[in-house]
Amino acid sequence: MAGFRNSISAPVQIYALGGLGEVGKNLYCIENDRSILIIDCGVMFPEGDMPGVDYVIPDFTHLRENANKIKALVITHGHEDHIGGIPFLLQQVKVPVIYAPKLACALIRHKLADMKISTAGTNIVQYDENSLVKAGDFKVQFYHVTHSIPDSYGLYIETPQGTILESGDFKIDLTPVDEDFNLSKLTHFGDKGIDVLLADSTNAEREGYTQSERSVIKGIADVFAEASGRLLISTFSSNISRIQQIIETAIYFKRKIIVFGRSMQSNIEAAREFGYIKVPDESLAKPEDLTHLSPDQVCILCTGTQGEPMAVLARIGRGEHRFIRVLPGDTIVFSSSVIPGNTASINSVINQLTRLGASVITNSVLTNLHTSGHASRQEMRLLQKLARPKYFMPVHGEYRMLKLHADIAVECGMPKENTFVMENGDVLTLINKKAIRSGQVPADSIYIDGKNTSGISTSVIKDRTMLISEGVVGVFLIINPKTNKLIRMPQVISKGFISSNKKAIQKKAAEVINLEVTRLMESSHKVTYSMIKQTVKTITNHFLYREAHRAPIVIPVILSYEEPEDIKKPLFQ
Repeated sequence: MAGFRNSISAPVQIYALGGLGEVGKNLYCIENDRSILIIDCGVMFPEGDMPGVDYVIPDFTHLRENANKIKALVITHGHEDHIGGIPFLLQQVKVPVIYAPKLACALIRHKLADMKISTAGTNIVQYDENSLVKAGDFKVQFYHVTHSIPDSYGLYIETPQGTILESGDFKIDLTPVDEDFNLSKLTHFGDKGIDVLLADSTNAEREGYTQSERSVIKGIADVFAEASGRLLISTFSSNISRIQQIIETAIYFKRKIIVFGRSMQSNIEAAREFGYIKVPDESLAKPEDLTHLSPDQVCILCTGTQGEPMAVLARIGRGEHRFIRVLPGDTIVFSSSVIPGNTASINSVINQLTRLGASVITNSVLTNLHTSGHASRQEMRLLQKLARPKYFMPVHGEYRMLKLHADIAVECGMPKENTFVMENGDVLTLINKKAIRSGQVPADSIYIDGKNTSGISTSVIKDRTMLISEGVVGVFLIINPKTNKLIRMPQVISKGFISSNKKAIQKKAAEVINLEVTRLMESSHKVTYSMIKQTVKTITNHFLYREAHRAPIVIPVILSYEEPEDIKKPLFQ
């Protein structure tokens, strides 16, 4: 710790802007009075209750307000839930330097170029296991971990108030297809002393050890051996190790590989550039080649494992793909796990593909088609034993996962009061090697709709959800501002509001609104439009819930006319 200023008056704060209580949009911060170190900046993909949303990103408010303290962003690996938010962050906050492993660097540059995001003022620097990063008052060292993408790392962070270990996404795979987990370096950091451990909680519900990635090879080979027609295999586009296994198997079975899906093509291109994916050019084919290749010579790699509506598999299922139509004898493989919240959309795509005549194979049919990149409970216990932290803050998981992971730490000998199950925005303060809860920072979810990079608020999502489930009711009033009276009976128009006696309810609602608005306008000469709108909303909501047990969005519209004789016909038929 030599070289650090003695800064008892400047505690170190640890908090998450994303990644706690959810699987996705990971963003963790280490901060004191002079420096902020950001760890990862990811996105979360929308669930079914987020209509019109393309991505969910962390709330960058606190970082914007403290932008002068930001020293660096350190990336643990290249998955979307750890790098996908970078383009949105850079449009709001100046980050002087991004440190990332080799493959993640390439993926980040591809992503920024694709979204036309300028990197002026931001230096992207590649690190490896031997690197030492200095970011303001903090020092960062790295150790390699095993995950489902090459170049994955954990971080050892020295601060003026103590040390922090961030596990990154990991599993302890003793027969990896990539590089080994550096257990000796992790043990070395444990020997030096770890005050606070932040560790991946994704598989805290699974006992035992996570299956090795090598175990998937046999399952994939069995599918190739049995498929007589075309093979369409979908997996996560960032699962580089899995993609390499599929490619090797396709070459062995003498099938040409055709890649579909923008993210899949981009990631394979970046991985080939650095040698993480090895495929000879003669084993690749173009989409146009599908017309003359024999079905048993074709292996299609594509996106869509989570039922995304615009991904390749969903478009094939709807019959909307430009090059691919399901043929008799086609075998479609989902080599992936289900992300929570996506079950319904995945099942919908599977049903569509099956209806078209494809044989669809998922991990629930053949259990060795996919394995997780995250540690199960035994590996979590091993991490606790090797790291031997004083305090523990589980990260990267839904609340129940975080709680179970904290219980594992207690099981391994940690005092329960030394575990902290936090939520996004909760602050853990480290002072002289002691950790305590203290305060909060803003940490809402920001929803990205199309090209609106500033995001939309939670209230907009609530309105959209209400429109879907309850509908909308428009109330139109025409007022003479001189006489302060309604010129005619209000009109009530509803859309998406279902009721067997809809017209009767609308008519009765208009009568009730007319009565209440007339009373309001006669009671005072200082009635404002906002007062009228609020009255209309309140009366209409109460009436509709009493009559139909529905709570639609109510939109009052007030029109001002001074000459009532101009109003001859209803505004709406």
